[in-house]
Amino acid sequence: MKRAAFAIPGDLTTLTGGYIYERRLLEGLRELGRDVQYVRLGSSYPDPSPADLVDTVAQLTALDADRVLILDGFLVGTLPTESLAHVDNPLVAMVHHPLALEEGLDDERRRYLFHTERANLVLAQHVLVPSPHTAAILAERYDVAADRITIARPGTDAPLGPSAPTQPPLILSVGIQHPRKGHDVLLAALAQLRHLDWRAVIVGSSYDAPHADELARRHAELDLGDRVRFAGRVEPEELSDLYRSATVFALATRYEGYGIVFDEALAHGLPIVSCAVGAVPDTVPADAGLLVAPDDPDALAAALATLLTDPERRTQLTAAAATAGAALPRWSHTATAVGQALDRLH
Repeated sequence: MKRAAFAIPGDLTTLTGGYIYERRLLEGLRELGRDVQYVRLGSSYPDPSPADLVDTVAQLTALDADRVLILDGFLVGTLPTESLAHVDNPLVAMVHHPLALEEGLDDERRRYLFHTERANLVLAQHVLVPSPHTAAILAERYDVAADRITIARPGTDAPLGPSAPTQPPLILSVGIQHPRKGHDVLLAALAQLRHLDWRAVIVGSSYDAPHADELARRHAELDLGDRVRFAGRVEPEELSDLYRSATVFALATRYEGYGIVFDEALAHGLPIVSCAVGAVPDTVPADAGLLVAPDDPDALAAALATLLTDPERRTQLTAAAATAGAALPRWSHTATAVGQALDRLH
């Protein structure tokens, strides 16, 4: 088995899909008996400070040359190519979704990220992605050959207990408070459903502070009161309880390269209301969810209303979600797929 190193900036315990994926992958590779060194880099990425750039190059060039170096997507998208070229290790890029596809970028920033990531991918011997959707984007827009890509779908954990939906029905949303997650659209949709009986909890840390402030203002303007609660970051046990208590999972996302939370919802047998963007249609089975156009609160409200008012349809989607969730891979499968890809490198 090849020795490896996994370079990840920031706090590995951050509760975003990308960090969860990389933490579980690192743990899974080690559980398989692999020698994988964790290289913790500065927290300023994806806008690295000069000090973090210097430290990154120093740490990466100091690695034993025989270690395969797995690079987190923030590094692939923002590390200057001339700096990465100084690294002698075989390189594997981990791309959850290309950074140039992020929400809220100006044209100059988007061009920089596209050209940097494209150039850095040329230096990589292999690329790891979580979904066929991301693989297709890299092949079509970034000229990455298909035989250089391994799709390593995220794993899932079994629920800690049986489902126990509460009354009134709980609509659960999980995603950081960032424009891409579309919580503003969800709030607008929920405001149209005041006449129905429900409550909603939105779980996710304040990843983008200005946007989190805007969400709080929007919540107040819509006068949603305690019917909608922003729970922030919660501990795993509380999140598990929320999944088990929920009736519907909803995320008005504007883009996902995969979306681990959809698998978590399926594992708990929850029907899903979301948007037909990015990898969502590939991740959410057609019979387990209702997908609408992004940035359309009217359509989102109609889909939520269907699941809240049509017990027969909700039962059908719930059963399909449970079936799909039971068939999802575990994290050990993800680690095995990645380990096999590493061992194929020359």
